[in-house]
Amino acid sequence: MKNRIITISREFGSGGRTVGKIAAQKLGVPCYDQELIREIAGQSGFTEDYVAEQSECTRHGNWIANAFSEGSLGGFSNQDYLWIVQRKVILKLAQEESCVIVGRCADYILGEEADCLRVFIHADPAKRAERIVKVYGETGELPEKRVRDKDRRRAAYYQFYTDMKWGEARNYHIALDSGALGIEKCAELITSLY
Repeated sequence: MKNRIITISREFGSGGRTVGKIAAQKLGVPCYDQELIREIAGQSGFTEDYVAEQSECTRHGNWIANAFSEGSLGGFSNQDYLWIVQRKVILKLAQEESCVIVGRCADYILGEEADCLRVFIHADPAKRAERIVKVYGETGELPEKRVRDKDRRRAAYYQFYTDMKWGEARNYHIALDSGALGIEKCAELITSLY
């Protein structure tokens, strides 16, 4: 019997990480987010900070620019190596136990490997910008610009490694607007579907 997995893909500032943690707690299963970063760092030899920055976003907001960036031609870049380690870690987790996995293209990586509920969490950009200031304490640059830039990088990374469009409805079983529904309601809907 395959383990049951929930993958949470999310727009920056939508609260997807929190939704995943709440859903996991309600279901009594582990949630892998920062823990995933630690495991990838341990297996890759890179620092956790480097893995957190590089294993989900590209340097460029465009997947074509990423394909031709330094170190991508004629061999593996550090990011390619992290992708291989990340894939291995996610597949191993799915084989070992039922869980919630936040981000890192887990929806794509698991494909048919697990009984997987693929979720995308999104929200209005203004609500996400407000959340990154209020909850994350981000004040370095304009919140709206930070949200746009981070989403652009996530989308480019997702398309580069999966050849699919990030956030497109057909790639997920359900998309939830956390700005309209609220974090708790999103978690409740996910647990009821699980």
